[in-house]
Amino acid sequence: GKSTLLHVLGGLQPANSGEIRLGGHLLSGLSGNALADFRNRKLGFVFQQALLLPEFTAEENLLIPALIAGFNHETAVARAHELADILGVAERLKHKPSTLSGGEQQRFAVARALMNRPDLILADEPSGNLDQNQAHDLHQLFGELRSKFQQTLLVVTHNPGLAAKADRVFRLQGGTLSEISSSDLQHEPPNP
Repeated sequence: GKSTLLHVLGGLQPANSGEIRLGGHLLSGLSGNALADFRNRKLGFVFQQALLLPEFTAEENLLIPALIAGFNHETAVARAHELADILGVAERLKHKPSTLSGGEQQRFAVARALMNRPDLILADEPSGNLDQNQAHDLHQLFGELRSKFQQTLLVVTHNPGLAAKADRVFRLQGGTLSEISSSDLQHEPPNP
């Protein structure tokens, strides 16, 4: 249900009932093209898999959302280089995804999510396919990005360590979403 909730919130899947409003916009009121444009401009997505397009370089993968949104090429390239530098992968911009480590791929996925300066980033188990060190680095990175860009992140995770870093924590269990305290996370098993 957690991934489904994220997909519904991001307009990737319609809600069975109720309304989804983000920034005053009613998602169910948007047509296919308007919804796609809204997602591209207002939302960033980071999935468990980096989902970088294999035929393009890392840089080209970063440019795609900005160019679709209508940014001029120079502005998009400058933004891609700025984000790659901040995320510590600038030297890998000209590489194809198949030559990048899992951690590098996820950093580029995060950079791609940030390209259009979205209001909200939705992340679905973003460190689920990373080893413990890469996951720790990604979790630290999320905290830094949140501070640097004043970015709102909504992260779905089974990782109590990552959840403990959040300002607010919710549990989705049996179809019910409820807020829990950080102290409750200390009693969570490693993979609930």
